[in-house]
Amino acid sequence: MAMRDFGKDNNSGNVRKMFKSISGRYDLLNTLITFGRDKSWRKYVVQEASLKQDALILDAGTGTGRIMQEALLSNRSIKTFGTDFTIEMMLAGKNEVNGISWCCADALNLPFPDSVFDAVTSGYLIRNVTDTRRAFMEQVRTVKPGGRVVCLETSPPPQNILRPFILLYLKFIIPMLGFLFAGNKNAYQYLTSSTERFKTPEELSLIMRDAGLYDIRIKRFMFGTIAVLSGIRRVHL
Repeated sequence: MAMRDFGKDNNSGNVRKMFKSISGRYDLLNTLITFGRDKSWRKYVVQEASLKQDALILDAGTGTGRIMQEALLSNRSIKTFGTDFTIEMMLAGKNEVNGISWCCADALNLPFPDSVFDAVTSGYLIRNVTDTRRAFMEQVRTVKPGGRVVCLETSPPPQNILRPFILLYLKFIIPMLGFLFAGNKNAYQYLTSSTERFKTPEELSLIMRDAGLYDIRIKRFMFGTIAVLSGIRRVHL
């Protein structure tokens, strides 16, 4: 579960250092934590992006580029761009994934013209930016009218009978795995705490609508702790 691109607040340097330290084990931990389901969620993100022949796609907060890897596997004709605030994450991905144009950039100030991409995706980015609405507005700005914005994100555990077990997993098991496989318990404690206090998918969908998207769809996974939201950019913002 990615934890990246924190904007330029006073804590961003410390947070970036934290995730720099786990960049080499990042993908392995994602697979372990999600019981290998993370790949299927990325595939669903690409499916929601509705990429046509020769489409141009941006993945904001791309990390090691795994969403773009799935996009290329689904359609070799597309052109992919990945941006991230943490250089080490991109360097780790560059050694594993070919065909991506990489760019170090802040998700709140994307260095691209208006209306250039056919789709913009993100994975576990929005929870970590300092201004959620601005991050979505930048994605909407850079996608073409009629293009899709797709967001893969963690979600606070729902209020049901499974909630105590999910919280146990989030608070104790995930940090333990982070310590055992990445030598960094703090990074994965951050993951659990930021997930618990983050917005619900319904709250995110309202922000996406206000940023200029319509026909917003929500799909939940992993007992409601993962959500994929997608919307279409309006012709007139």
